[in-house]
Amino acid sequence: FTPTADGSHGFLPGDTGWYRKTFNVPASMKGKSIWIDFDGIFSDSHFWLNGQPLGANRSGYIGCRFDIGKLVRFDGPNVLSLHVDARKFEGWWYEGGGIYRHVWLNAADPVHVAPHGDFITSTIKGIQGDTAQTAILNIKTRVRNELDKAANITVTSRVFAPNGKDETALELKNVELARGTDQELAGKIDISNAQLWSIEKPQLYTLVTEIKRDGKVVDKTETAFGIRSLRFDANKGFFLNEKPVKLKGTCNHQDFAGVGVAMPDSVLLYRIQRLKAMGSNSYRTAHNPVAPELLDICDRLGMLVMDETRHLGDTYSGKTPNGTSATELSDWSKMILRDRNHPSIIMWSICNEEGLQSSPDGARIAKAMKQRANELDGSRLITAAMNGGHGGDGFTTVLDLEGHNYGPGGYDGFHKQYPEMPEYGSETASEVSTRGVYTMGRWDRYFGDEKKGYVAAYGLNAPPWAQTAQDAWQPIAEREYVAGGFVWTGFDYKREPTPFGWPCINSHFGILDMCGFAKDSFYYYKAWWGDKPSVHLFPHWNWAGKEGQEIPVWVYGNTEKVELFLNGKSLGVKNMPKYRHLQWSVPYTPGKLEAKGYNSDKLDASDIVQTTGAPAAIVLKTGNTALVADEEDTAMVEVHVVDAQGRLVATADNLISFTVSGQGALNGVGNGDPTCHDPDKASKRNAFGGLCMALVRSTDKAGLIKLTATAPGLKSAEITLKSSIAKVIDLK
Repeated sequence: FTPTADGSHGFLPGDTGWYRKTFNVPASMKGKSIWIDFDGIFSDSHFWLNGQPLGANRSGYIGCRFDIGKLVRFDGPNVLSLHVDARKFEGWWYEGGGIYRHVWLNAADPVHVAPHGDFITSTIKGIQGDTAQTAILNIKTRVRNELDKAANITVTSRVFAPNGKDETALELKNVELARGTDQELAGKIDISNAQLWSIEKPQLYTLVTEIKRDGKVVDKTETAFGIRSLRFDANKGFFLNEKPVKLKGTCNHQDFAGVGVAMPDSVLLYRIQRLKAMGSNSYRTAHNPVAPELLDICDRLGMLVMDETRHLGDTYSGKTPNGTSATELSDWSKMILRDRNHPSIIMWSICNEEGLQSSPDGARIAKAMKQRANELDGSRLITAAMNGGHGGDGFTTVLDLEGHNYGPGGYDGFHKQYPEMPEYGSETASEVSTRGVYTMGRWDRYFGDEKKGYVAAYGLNAPPWAQTAQDAWQPIAEREYVAGGFVWTGFDYKREPTPFGWPCINSHFGILDMCGFAKDSFYYYKAWWGDKPSVHLFPHWNWAGKEGQEIPVWVYGNTEKVELFLNGKSLGVKNMPKYRHLQWSVPYTPGKLEAKGYNSDKLDASDIVQTTGAPAAIVLKTGNTALVADEEDTAMVEVHVVDAQGRLVATADNLISFTVSGQGALNGVGNGDPTCHDPDKASKRNAFGGLCMALVRSTDKAGLIKLTATAPGLKSAEITLKSSIAKVIDLK
C-alpha cells in the first residue's frame, strides 16, 4: 500500500506482467479439437502459443477461449505466453492483476457439443409445494463438426433427477452435420412430479448429452440445472414457484482478506455461507461477471442472483460516453451464454449507475442489450441498477424491471407513475461501521474515531447519499410492491474507505468485514431477514477507566419486547419497534450485561456481554477441516484471543504468529482492520477487536496439515486439518 498509488484501487499499484507455462500434450490427443479457457484475467490480456499469436481479451471479468489444435506440438513441450496490463482499470475498486481464476485445457472429439452449447428451460404445470405435477423441459444443444467432411451423428439427452435417478431421455438420430459447421438441435422432455429448485430446497437435475458417431460415443457433457418458475408482479413483488419471496440481498465485490481477488472456490463457498447465516437469500454480482464456481455454489445452496455485466454496451472507459456502440456486445453475450443454465439467476443487469440511464442514447443501448439477452436466453427479466433517471425517455422505456440505487423515498412515486412495472432496491443502505469500534467522537455527520479512521459500529453512520440499515430496509419491508433490495455491501472490500481517505484502505460498508467477521449490523439483518427469534446486545463490556460513565447500549432483535439486566438488576423493559432497535444509556459497571427477548411473555432469545479478563490464550476455529489436495482448497481459520475463562477479549490486539507443517501452506492472513497496512501474504497478524484469520491451503499431496498460532504471553493453539485426493464421480 502506498499513498502515491491509485486511491480508487485501494492504494495498490497496477502494473504489467508476463506469464509463461510449459506443458506437454500427449500424442493420444492428435486429431482432437483442443482449446484453452481462461475464466478471468485482469486485464487487457494478449496470448501466444509457441510464439504464434492466439488473440487478446480486454475484459478483466469475463473469460476467453482459444482454439489451439493447429498450434499444439505433440512431439515436444509447448510454451504458452501471456501478457497482462493491470493498469487498465475497469472499475473504481481494487481489481487485482493477472490470472486470478481457473485456466482449463480441454480436448474433445472433432464432433462435440460446443462450449456452453446445452441450454435447458422449463415450463411448469401444477405446482404443489416443492414439486410440480409436470415440467416440460425445452432442451437446445449446439453441436459442432470440426472435421473436413460431413458427419452423421446421434445425439442423446438424458436427464438425471437430484437423487441421481435416470429420469428419461431424448434421442435424435441420423443428424447430418456439414463439415466445419455448428448446428442447434432442439427437443422436449416431460418430467412428472418434478422436484423444484427453491431457496429452501435447491434441488438440481443434471442433463447428460452424448454424441455417437459410427455407433461409438465420442463426446459427453454434463450440465446442472434447476426446474423453477420466476415471476415479478408490479403490486405483489417477486414470486419463486408461485410463492412470494422478498429479496433480502447484498451487493459484493470479489475481494477477501489474505487472497485479494484470487479467491479459491472454498472462499467463495465460505462467503455465501456467511451471508445465508444472516438470512440473506439473494446476491448481486456488483458490478461484473463473477467466477462460474460462485454461481455453482449459489445453485447448490439456494441463493438467488442478480447477474450484472461490467459495461453498458461495448466500452471500457468506466463510464459510457455518448454514442457508444451497441452492436457487438461480446462480453454481455459471453456472460449470458456462460450463465444461463444457473437456476439461481433471476435477472440480468445491463449496468450500474451509467450516465446515459436517462437519455435516448442509453435507451438505444439498453434495447440492443435486451434484444441480445432475449435471443440467447429469454427466460429472465432485464434490469439495471439506476441512481437516477427513473422515467422519462431513458432506460425505463426499455427495461422489464426497475432498479433503484438508494432513494427509498422514490418507491411510492415510481409505483404511482408506472403501476405496471415491477421495482426493487438494486443498491440500498451503504451504512458505514467498523467492527468492534464504539468510540463516539463526532465530526461532520459521523460518529467514531476520525483520527484512527474508524466509524462507530452503532447503526448511526451513512454518507449523505445513503441510509442506515434501518432507514433503508424498513421502506422495502413495508411495501409489498417493492420486490426487495440489495444492501451495499455484504463484505468490506479494498477501496472506498468512506468517509475517510488515506491511510484507510478499504471500505466500511460491509455487513461483514474483510475476513467475514460479523459487524453488529449483521444481527440487525439476521433479526428481520431470518425466521427465528433473535436478540443481539452491544457494545462489548470492557470499559476500564470509564466506571460510572454513560455507555450507549443497543439491542437488535425481533422479539416483541426486551428486558435489560446489569449484574442481575433489571434496567427496564422496552417494546421492540418493528424494523428498528432498542437503546439504553447505562453507567458502566464491570460485570455482566444481559438482554432477554420475550414473545407473549415467553423468553424466546437472549444475549450476554461480559467484562473479561486480560488476554490469556489463543483459540482456533474453522468450519472446514477436510481439504482437497489440489494446491488451492483453503480453510478459513478464525483466531480468537480469549481470557483465562475462554471468553473473547473484544479489545485485544496481540500480534499472532503462524506456522504450518505437513501437507499445507499459509495462503494469507487478515484481521478486518480498515487501516491495517500489513501484507496479506505474511506469517503474522495483529488481532483486531480480539480476532484475526489465517487462511491455510492444501498442497498437491494428501496428508495432515497442522496450523500453530503463538503470541508472547498467550497460551498457543494448534488445529489439524486433513487433505485428501478428490474423488471423481461419473454419472452412468
